[in-house]
Amino acid sequence: MENQGVPPGPYRATRLWNEVTTSFRAGMPLRKHRQHFKKYGNCFTAGEAVDWLYDLLRNNSNFGPEVTRQQTIQLLRKFLKNHVIEDIKGKWGSENLDDNSQLFRFPANSPLKTLPRRHPELRKNRIENFSKDKDSIFKLRNLSRRTPKKHGLHFSQENAEKMNCEIINEHQENSVDNREISQKDVEEAWRYVILIYLQTILGVSSLEEVINPKQVIPQCIMYNMTNTSKHGVVILQDKSDDLPHWVLSAMKCLANWPRSNDMNNPTYVGFERDVFRTIADYFLDLPEPLLTFEYYELFVNILGLLQPHLERVAIDALQLCCLLLPPPNRRRLQLLMRMISRMSQNVDMPQLHDAMGTRSLMIHTFSRCVLRCAEEVDLDELLAARLVSFLMDHQQEILQVPSYLQTAVEKHLDYLRKGHIKNPGDGVIAPLPTYSYCKQISAQEFDEQKVSTSQAAVAELLENIIKNKSLPVKEKRKKLKQFQKEYPLIYQKRFPTSESEAALFGDKPTIKQPMLILRKPKFRSLRY
Repeated sequence: MENQGVPPGPYRATRLWNEVTTSFRAGMPLRKHRQHFKKYGNCFTAGEAVDWLYDLLRNNSNFGPEVTRQQTIQLLRKFLKNHVIEDIKGKWGSENLDDNSQLFRFPANSPLKTLPRRHPELRKNRIENFSKDKDSIFKLRNLSRRTPKKHGLHFSQENAEKMNCEIINEHQENSVDNREISQKDVEEAWRYVILIYLQTILGVSSLEEVINPKQVIPQCIMYNMTNTSKHGVVILQDKSDDLPHWVLSAMKCLANWPRSNDMNNPTYVGFERDVFRTIADYFLDLPEPLLTFEYYELFVNILGLLQPHLERVAIDALQLCCLLLPPPNRRRLQLLMRMISRMSQNVDMPQLHDAMGTRSLMIHTFSRCVLRCAEEVDLDELLAARLVSFLMDHQQEILQVPSYLQTAVEKHLDYLRKGHIKNPGDGVIAPLPTYSYCKQISAQEFDEQKVSTSQAAVAELLENIIKNKSLPVKEKRKKLKQFQKEYPLIYQKRFPTSESEAALFGDKPTIKQPMLILRKPKFRSLRY
């Protein structure tokens, strides 16, 4: 299973569930067990199942090494509830399973979850005559406008339309005969460009089964691009949509621990645990996850890019997708990721849990409030943990504003202004300039390139030591000796013989040549 991948598309979580259950049934070892003086064949203990499934999940790119043993037990309980497994007496439907010697077996037929024939959003759109031609899904005439929900998206006169005015004014200068750019043109250009980039980054022929273009709200993107602090964090015009002051103070306290500048209250034993619980309760009580129910399928699809050789692709895709979020959600996500990233790297942070380290606790606590499906999905917890772990490690890149989008939109509007692209309603669309991305490589090629690149860097280091004329001879000998000890193969490649090594210092070879071996004469006995 670790070499397989579930391609992008709708209901990816369900397809992952089917893949995991199929792999578990096919690979889990079965043998005879004795219980209560009775033998049972073709079965396994709960502990054996936990061991096997735990190893499977940790080595699968869709879940990764962040999977805990407790999460594996929770998944096995869901297997029992959904009749993927049953106890030795044929009972199932509950979640009565622990990491012990209780016996289980596979039923005759494993119920794989069925997939709907169509994406529900796309089916709904067809009913609404949103798009009759799936091949033209990205044409601007099909990207109808949508009024954003009340997510605190209040555009101020000086900030919200700053980007639009600059773009419109720039294109109207010295363009008497050119087409006038309207506010609607600007919004549709943002929608069009971000979809094109997302499709190119993911390397798919169409985004039809990944995201509905109606879900891309240009006003959210433009707000998230322009209304930011110097650190790139979204600033809300309507403060009623912001985090409460006491939550912000608590987050700042733990993010800067032990430098709690905002917390003047005296601390006590366990103070930091109470502060952490306060923050966790606030985020866990939110009505929907920070990535919203609407974008669940989109982020789950990107989870299949989270592999070592596709790390850059995942970062770029997540960077674009996080721009789609309502500004209050993006701000909460930015502040939360900054806090838990700092906490997990803070060696001075007191232990916040008796059994879990800080990083594991952050992932376990906040996964559910970051990614969750409106209808409970059995793999939600594992998928969310995988995503939160990746966000923690790359939050600074993912949650920053990509400046290249601004340039792409300006170019697109320039095409529209000069008549290369007609009115979006006419449906005649000229192609955008092509954007080149790195070619994806296999995991084996990635490992080989990583090794060769590392060896080249080490060899360069050796050359720097050799050519350093300001380094005393004694110190140079010492460094070369240490280098030879650490990297014997690279050293031997540079100095294949003792003569080549001696030539560096003008000395005699360090390895003496073998002396002439004289054959000892045989003494004969004097006796006859």
